[in-house]
Amino acid sequence: MELATQIFQFILSISILVVLHELGHFLPAKWFKCRVEKFYLFFDPWFSLFKKKIGETEYGIGWLPFGGYVKISGMVDESMDTEQLKQPAQPWEFRSKPAWQRLIIMLGGIIVNLILAWAIFTGLNLSVGEQYHDLAKFQNGIAVSEEGAMMGLQNGDKILKIDGKPAERLENSMINMLLADEVTVERNGKEVTFKPNEDGIAHILGAKTAKLYITNRFTPVVDSLIEGPAKQAGLQVGDKIVRVDGKKINFQDELIQNLSNKKNTPIKLEVLRNGELKTLDLKTSKDGKIGYFQNKNLALKAFEQTETTKEYSFFPAIGRGFERTVESLTMQIKQFKLMFNKKIKGYKNVGGPIAIIKMMPKEIDWVAFWSFTAMFSAWLAFLNLLPIPGLDGGHALFTTWELITGKPVPQKVLENAQMIGVIFLMGLMLLIFGSDIYKLIVK
Repeated sequence: MELATQIFQFILSISILVVLHELGHFLPAKWFKCRVEKFYLFFDPWFSLFKKKIGETEYGIGWLPFGGYVKISGMVDESMDTEQLKQPAQPWEFRSKPAWQRLIIMLGGIIVNLILAWAIFTGLNLSVGEQYHDLAKFQNGIAVSEEGAMMGLQNGDKILKIDGKPAERLENSMINMLLADEVTVERNGKEVTFKPNEDGIAHILGAKTAKLYITNRFTPVVDSLIEGPAKQAGLQVGDKIVRVDGKKINFQDELIQNLSNKKNTPIKLEVLRNGELKTLDLKTSKDGKIGYFQNKNLALKAFEQTETTKEYSFFPAIGRGFERTVESLTMQIKQFKLMFNKKIKGYKNVGGPIAIIKMMPKEIDWVAFWSFTAMFSAWLAFLNLLPIPGLDGGHALFTTWELITGKPVPQKVLENAQMIGVIFLMGLMLLIFGSDIYKLIVK
């Protein structure tokens, strides 16, 4: 049932984005009096699930859910129908229109995707505001995982800036630090700026499951015990650990660090129990463990205390919606740095439809759904803007060349470029989909 819910949300999101993107091409084509032969949600090689002709346009739904298309007369597109192009240009054909009109038609889908992202973010700002964990409320700094430490972060750090810009939100900062050239923290009362270590980034991106690599700090209070040294020594649920071998312990991360240096070693544990100080003698395991779990409810409560909801009135919601769209777009661009980095090898973590489906909420969550759709809309805008033949950006590149030089690109060049682009994109899709299946089987 959970998988069905995820698939439903994925198909709904993609359908909204594809229909509106293609509408961005369809409407200006109609305004400039081009003949639109087809308007399809999803691709329809060999057959379609549904089709109906209204006027000169056939509207339909294909069976291959990898996007959609509008087929405009006289245009070199993914259908590679070149027979029509051998005939003299007709007034209703795309190729007979001025270059500036053709450029508007090609960029229409990208513009609609950006406007859609802006509109969705604005609507979310107005309806539910923005909920995030405020780094300013991490009064005792952060606790870092092993991967976070590999990046260069330390327990107790207070994150101040990422690439020179103030860091406010935990969620954004965790992503931005993976893409950053430098991070500035307050460490032991001093500002320290460093470049995130690529080994740590590679470990985080290569993890089988996503997890927080930074959290806030909390006190070490015993939640539950298992058979082991601590239970045998008399440690009880509710005990607060305050010292190890006389060294004061304030936070759970300090306890873990201290014990990791005392593997298979006798230690004195001082705990606070009902207001009284108790001393326990025990021996750590070969892994530096003593056999207890920290108070998860306490950790969760401490984390919830850093949560903030920011509400917006109408005009600030519009402004923040635009900022969120730019942030999403900028993030997509920055991720290319990770993809082609030899050490990080971000290309190994690129996901396709299966990976995206797994990202969807397991229950219907409209706030999460629309947030994802807005982010994905900005991603589609960026993807289609790439100057690759077969994408909107490739068409726009050739048309821009014509506007600058005053000479159209030869038809044969357009056809060959389109063929190369389609082959490249199909190969890329197969590679990504194959990677999805491989990860599904292996992991």
